[in-house]
Amino acid sequence: MPVFRITTALILLGCLVVPGQASLGADRTARACLTRAEQRDAIAERKAIPLAAAIKLLRERDRRGEVVRADLCRRDEQLVYELTLLGRSGKVARVEINAGNGEPLSGL
Repeated sequence: MPVFRITTALILLGCLVVPGQASLGADRTARACLTRAEQRDAIAERKAIPLAAAIKLLRERDRRGEVVRADLCRRDEQLVYELTLLGRSGKVARVEINAGNGEPLSGL
C-alpha cells in the first residue's frame, strides 16, 4: 500500500511540475537555480542559510510535509529556496523562502 501512495504522489507531482515548466518562458531569465557547487559557496559565504535551517523554519511555522524537492535559485537579486512539500494527505504544496534570512515569501 505505501508503494501505491508514493507512486500516486510522484505521478501527481509530475503533473504539476511539467506544465509549470512550460509557463516559465519569460520568467526563466529572472530565475536561475544554482548548481551544487554554487549552493555550497553561497552558504559558505553566508549569502544563504543552510537547507536544514530553512526546513527547520518551516517546522516552526507548523508547516508539515515531506520535502520532496528543494532548489536554491536566484530570483532577480535575491536567493530563494523553492521547496516542494508532500503532505500526509498526498497534497503537494510549493513554498518559497528567502534564503538570506529565512523569511517566507509564499506558500505559508
